[in-house]
Amino acid sequence: MRLLTGVLFVIIPLFAIAQSQREVAAVLKEHILAEANQALKEMPVTVTSAHSERSAGGKHDFYSEGDYWWPDPENPQGPYIQRDGMTNPENFTAHRKAMVRFSRIIGALASAYKITGDDKYVKHAIRHLQAWFADTTTLMNPSLRYAQAIKGRYTGRGIGIIDTIHLMEVAQGILVMEKSRSMNRTLLSQTRQWFRLYLQWLTTHQYGKDEMNAENNHGTCWVMQVAAFARFTANDTILNFCRDRYKNILLPNQMAIDGSFPRELKRTKPYGYSLFNLDAMVMVCHILSDASHNLWHYKTADGKSIQKGIEFLYPYVNDKSKWPYPKDLMYWDNWPVAHPFLVFGATVFKQRDWFNTWKQLDHDPSVEEVLRNLPVRNPIIWLEN
Repeated sequence: MRLLTGVLFVIIPLFAIAQSQREVAAVLKEHILAEANQALKEMPVTVTSAHSERSAGGKHDFYSEGDYWWPDPENPQGPYIQRDGMTNPENFTAHRKAMVRFSRIIGALASAYKITGDDKYVKHAIRHLQAWFADTTTLMNPSLRYAQAIKGRYTGRGIGIIDTIHLMEVAQGILVMEKSRSMNRTLLSQTRQWFRLYLQWLTTHQYGKDEMNAENNHGTCWVMQVAAFARFTANDTILNFCRDRYKNILLPNQMAIDGSFPRELKRTKPYGYSLFNLDAMVMVCHILSDASHNLWHYKTADGKSIQKGIEFLYPYVNDKSKWPYPKDLMYWDNWPVAHPFLVFGATVFKQRDWFNTWKQLDHDPSVEEVLRNLPVRNPIIWLEN
């Protein structure tokens, strides 16, 4: 019997996965095909398509700037100052937008291939994968030394690593499409090597270590993406490291007894950050669960679990007016959307209410801030048998 992607049949019965796939496909099919057919018209745009004069890196290096950092009114040419929760619209975002675009394209093409079996989607995806990972004139270097820089302060920071959570659906999409006879095997090998090199950088460079040790959503997102890339490259050592980190660091240190995330609730965007961190933890459980490691049902000695996290936040997703904490400083009206924790949680814990709420929410958000904080937008490619 074949293993499932992310979750084994011993955790979620095959019939439940099959039923979930059918229901998700029924909800999303029209949207998937529309997105994929638009993606067929899109040409690759990589980090070499734009460059900032403030970047300390070269044209192949990903560059972004800290969102909440602004020019100092009293010293306009000096180091930027922080305004937490307030995004500076003048910051360089071209590389981040290109990566989100890349993720959306591959996710859409892989989803369409999954439900139709049509190789045209794979053939077009190859053009984008070639540009990002193999073509020496357009590829991105497999490191993130210049992400979330701050003018006058830092040329890059560890927290910038969160920007590559959008490569998760690229890696997952490839896992779906590699079964196609149209997949370029040489490119597939080159792409896996790119991810091996990036994974090595993420786990050895000081920026990676800094992000791994972050005590909020940044630490969660490090585990989430490292786990996704480790699975893509079949790195069992790192997969086991991530499992241990979830059980002994993330869950016990970030979650309160009631299932909330106190560090996220203290931010200027407590609602959005809580949603984001829960999505990330759910994906950690999904990616890392297997016959020997059932993170979905893992509980700490004091009763913390991913189920408790979903149960805490779900009422405020189903009815946001019940939210008992301060409203987000920005983008309050743009949340919630069709969060992955709802659909995956519904499948595992057999909660129809969660699934029905997911069905009714926005599956095609267009606000940049929402897209940036929603790395999993194509659940069909994660539900595999």
